[in-house]
Amino acid sequence: MKALVVDDSGVMRKVLMGILKTTGMEEVAQAADGLEAVKEASANPYDLILMDWNMPNMSGVEALQAIRGKGIKTPIIMVTTEAEKSRIIEAIKSGANNYVIKPFTAETVAEKVNAVLKQAAAAA
Repeated sequence: MKALVVDDSGVMRKVLMGILKTTGMEEVAQAADGLEAVKEASANPYDLILMDWNMPNMSGVEALQAIRGKGIKTPIIMVTTEAEKSRIIEAIKSGANNYVIKPFTAETVAEKVNAVLKQAAAAA
């Protein structure tokens, strides 16, 4: 299993990468902004993408829309401080599979990751 963690904070990427390793993710790549995320998702097959919203160059939701626009069906979980209901709805309508609000616990992220991966396996 291979995942991509997208966040402009190096510390947050490391935290999320550590959590993903506990869920059995063998390989975890990283990107620092939405542009890098679109490039990575287009070039490499991932089993999961964790995406921040507020990043330089291209926001997470713009990257989400670009990735979905390319027909890439990789499950994407938004991991962000954007807690307003309208933002959550926007992300889901744009193609996000789930949503985690920062600050979070490792258990919350692991639960959402496992649920999304289970859904993806059932749909395959």
